[in-house]
Amino acid sequence: MSDTGAVKSEETPFEGGPMDGRVLSVLLGPTGQPPKTYRIPVPDAGGGPPTVLVYRRVPRGHSKRLGIPQGWKYEYAPEDKGSGKLKWPWSKPDATADSTPDATPDRKADDTDG
Repeated sequence: MSDTGAVKSEETPFEGGPMDGRVLSVLLGPTGQPPKTYRIPVPDAGGGPPTVLVYRRVPRGHSKRLGIPQGWKYEYAPEDKGSGKLKWPWSKPDATADSTPDATPDRKADDTDG
């Protein structure tokens, strides 16, 4: 493998799904940890849109005394359909998450006999 200079990476194992048993070199972020989710696009043989495999980061093990994570691994998460976008507290919710069956219609603020 070629020298990456100041970029750090870590050999991280994958469990479950099509990548089971493989170990890939994953780039580390500014905190020294790999990303929380790892998405792998797999091209479609028929030329259609690629299938995205989603893996979620979990601790590989914990120290006995303090319980500190001793490395990371990725587990297959087929049910994860997240967009991968950051969710800030001040962000507007998605339209699909906001639709509740018991929602009341909008009323005027000075309408007191509701």
